[in-house]
Amino acid sequence: QVQLVESGGGLVQAGDSLRLSCAASGRTFDIYDMGWFRQAPGKEREFVAAISRSGVARKQADSVKGRFTISRDNSKNTAYLQMNSLKPEDTAVYYCAADLHNYFSNYERSYDYWGQGTQVTVSS
Repeated sequence: QVQLVESGGGLVQAGDSLRLSCAASGRTFDIYDMGWFRQAPGKEREFVAAISRSGVARKQADSVKGRFTISRDNSKNTAYLQMNSLKPEDTAVYYCAADLHNYFSNYERSYDYWGQGTQVTVSS
């Protein structure tokens, strides 16, 4: 089992940038694919981005492509989500997740471990 802790959320204005971090416990971080999801009030949780265990393969949801970048630093046991050109519709709780089975998936059911979430609020 791995524990995940997100940080870096906050209240910003449209057009601003934020970098979210997901710190993982333990010494086996590099065996997991990692994903970012978000959930806005009254909506279902949706896929944002995923990265393979090595960091070579990456993918992003169409809604954030060109604005958000997922990355990881396995030496620091940390995954990141760089968010640029933020829009009010990006307002959500953002969650990181770890996939032990390396499905490199955009489905939340494929992920085994989840962080507690961090709030991102973007004002217009």
